[in-house]
Amino acid sequence: MVGHNALIQAPSNSNLRRIFLLRSIEIGGLLLAVVLAWHGLELPLPLLPIAVVIGSLVLVNLFTWWRLRQDWPVADGEFFTQLLVDVVAITVLLFYAGGSTNPLVSFYLVPLVIAAITLPAVYTWAMALLTAGCYTLLMFNYYPLMPKSGDYSTAIYMHLTGMWLTFVLSAFLIAFFVVRMAAAIKERDRQLAAAREETLRNERIVALGTLAAGAAHELGTPLATMAVVTRELQREYGANPDLAEDLQLLREQVDGCKHILSSLLASAGQTRMEGAAGAALDVYLDEVLEKWRLMRPGVSMTVTWLGAGPAPHIMTDQTLGQALLNLFNNAADASPDNVEIEGGWDETGIRLQIRDRGPGLTPDAVQQAGRPFYTTKGHGIGIGLFLANATIERRGGSVTLRNREGGGAVTEIRLPISNLQA
Repeated sequence: MVGHNALIQAPSNSNLRRIFLLRSIEIGGLLLAVVLAWHGLELPLPLLPIAVVIGSLVLVNLFTWWRLRQDWPVADGEFFTQLLVDVVAITVLLFYAGGSTNPLVSFYLVPLVIAAITLPAVYTWAMALLTAGCYTLLMFNYYPLMPKSGDYSTAIYMHLTGMWLTFVLSAFLIAFFVVRMAAAIKERDRQLAAAREETLRNERIVALGTLAAGAAHELGTPLATMAVVTRELQREYGANPDLAEDLQLLREQVDGCKHILSSLLASAGQTRMEGAAGAALDVYLDEVLEKWRLMRPGVSMTVTWLGAGPAPHIMTDQTLGQALLNLFNNAADASPDNVEIEGGWDETGIRLQIRDRGPGLTPDAVQQAGRPFYTTKGHGIGIGLFLANATIERRGGSVTLRNREGGGAVTEIRLPISNLQA
């Protein structure tokens, strides 16, 4: 499972990567603007301080490129500092290029919008106060910028053209970068919500495991009593043909329950690798189905394997087998006279379909299936499908349910081979 810290840092790192790209475009645009202003429009720009600012931006971007190659996460303060560098650079450039009369002054909105999208409110307000203060400062302190010819009509035309260009550039940057930053934040929130849901599900599984262990211990005594009583009844009424068969069946069922509890207690507390066993995939599936046949002898089923031989060798444990048994039982409960099992595999994964001819799934059942304590049966407590989902998803797989053409339901299981061979 991906840790919460990794989920949080991923959007911050990707946003810093976008800042790096944005600053690279900014540096290229500034160089082009200086060349056009100096040679094309003959504006008397102070080239030395402007060159120092652009060179400083290049050095900062080289540091940012190095920073992106490091593993540690990007904190909010560091991201704000990156935006602060751009604000300071814009302010110095505008100071030497007409101050607030320069149409590029509205470019202050870009770092402000980025801060509003990606950072907490305190950083957004700090950026708003900073950009407003710099704008105000540039209204009273700047080097005037006029064409060498002194033609005011040319200056007005240049100003209007600059306003148009600034708007187009700002709109493009906001649409291209800020929208993607917002999408990264939404994706992080979605992943955090999924992580919280998985944590809650794991807590429920632990609680159910604790209850199951307690129930296993408590059931040991009554099962032992039932076994003793059954043996006494067999000795006393074993000669009665009407009772002998029923008593033998009862004895076998009691022994089966004792065996299940013993297996449960023996595997409790084992890790996956400690409790794992290796087997060919088709052999393992046949063993699980044979165990299920003994549990549900009255169920009519057909089994088809479509994978190419030889089947891959996998590592399995009791939890995976129990998950499959739960899904088989769900199909048998819905349609004991017609259960079809079809499995296939290739070098990448396993696909297993369990089909029945039961009443099918309602829209509510499709949506709620797999949640704890939800059941459409008249009996049961609604944890079989939940535990099966959790077990298979923990191995990187998935369980999907859908209605079957002609009536009934299809349960499809997909598992990556690599996660079962590790």
